[in-house]
Parts: sequence; C-alpha cells; structure tokens
Amino acid sequence: MNRILAKKQLTPEIVQFEIEAPRIAKRWKPGNFLILRPRPDSERIPLTLVAGDAATGSITIVVQAIGKTTFELASMQPGEFIADVVGPLGEAATIEKVGRVLCVGGGVGVAELLPVARAFKEAGNYVSALCGARTIHHIILDAELRDCCDEVLWSTDDGSNGFKGTVVDLMKAWNKREGLAAVHVIGPIPMMKYVALLTKEWGVPTYASLNPVMIDGTGMCGGCRVTVGGKVRFACVEGPEFDAHQVDFDELARRNRAYSDHERKKFEEHLCKLGLTR
Repeated sequence: MNRILAKKQLTPEIVQFEIEAPRIAKRWKPGNFLILRPRPDSERIPLTLVAGDAATGSITIVVQAIGKTTFELASMQPGEFIADVVGPLGEAATIEKVGRVLCVGGGVGVAELLPVARAFKEAGNYVSALCGARTIHHIILDAELRDCCDEVLWSTDDGSNGFKGTVVDLMKAWNKREGLAAVHVIGPIPMMKYVALLTKEWGVPTYASLNPVMIDGTGMCGGCRVTVGGKVRFACVEGPEFDAHQVDFDELARRNRAYSDHERKKFEEHLCKLGLTR
C-alpha cells in the first residue's frame, strides 16, 4: 500500500506524484484532501487530492517543497512507500449547475483548482479559470486546465506569460463577469482575501478552500480553527470550503504564522543534516 507509482517534476519546487491508494481512489471527490507522513518519523501534512482512478487504484497529489516534511516527500522516488496516507478527508466542494463559473487559483493552489474546475464543467457549466504564478517557469497544469475549462488565463508577477500582475489584478481587468453565477478560489491567504473582497463588490457567491494548520484531520486538535460568519468552524471536518465572504482571513493568516519560526528551524536542521548549508 501507498507505493509511489510515478513522479513528475512540474517546477523546480513542485512535484506531482501518483500513489497506490485504492480505497481513497474509490471514494474521493473534488475538494477532498488527505493527510500523510512520508516516513515513519515525519510530521503529518495535509495535501489536496488532485485526482483518483478507481480502476487503477491510484491517486494523484501535488506537493510544493517549502519545508522539512514537504522537502522529504518531494525527494522520494517511484517504488518507495509512503508511511501513512489517510483520506479522503473534509467535505467535497460545492458543485452545482449554475451557468457561468469562475475558478481562481494561485501558486500550488492551481492543483486543487483543477478537479473542482473539471467537476463544474462536467456538471454542465461554462467554466473560466484565472490563475496566477510568479513567472512562466512556475506555471503548472496548464494543459490539464485547458482540457476541462472553456477559458484559461494566466497572470505572472513579472509578465513573462499572460497578464503582468497578480491574479486579482487579472480579475479586475477581466471583462466577462456579467452573468457570473459562482466563484471558487484557492491559493495564498492574501490572494483569497482580496478575491473575496472583489467578488463581494460584484455580488457573486464565492467559495474559498482554506488552508489552516491541520494535524490529525479529525477536528480533535483544534489547529484547523477558522472563524466564518463570526463563528468558530473546523476546516478539516466542516471544510475546507467555506463562504469566502464570511471568512476572517486576517485571523487565518495570523494563526498560520504561529509556527513559522519552528518550521524554519526544523527545515534548516534538515538541510544541515543533508550537508546543504554552510
């Protein structure tokens, strides 16, 4: 179980894995996530389920190597076994036939956006995807998005591909918001916040897939607490998708920064052991 079947390097920091997990492959839905430990002594990390194939018993995940545990996972190779994989977790994304849908993603969040956009299209909607990346070299899953969306537009911070600026800037310049029925957004917290503020001005219902600290995926630890509409919610069991216009993104950002010093130290210790620092 949990054998790595295939690995694909999407960018220097982002890797796509196909993993043997037949039970998860049979039950997953767009919007679900899983929690895994690369090795028996690793920390648990949550990752979005990008795809699942019940026929082959495999699932697809995408990971960005930014910390100790994600670095460990990204360094693994086909044939190796992942210690623990638990899922599918969380509630599935809200998918309905509403007419015109806008899917907005930033960075590695585009990986989560893909199955949601595909599900919206399969439900009979006209789907536009607006995505952001730092440069042309950080764009991921473009071909896959174009296979399932009616429109795909990119923004890059340096203008090396598509619109120059942030994906929020791209949304402001986008001229097809008339008749828009729903928006789904996933990505960095500041980006989700400003997308929500913009779509609130537009008067369009918006759902955000949140990324709080998650430890066990059951709501028991409380690390995934988020405030939505003035009430405490637990993202790992009640989410990760919530009404974006009701989310306290500032609180979410503060909570996610709480362990940043610890994470940095652990990553530096890991690099030292590998001999990658002076």
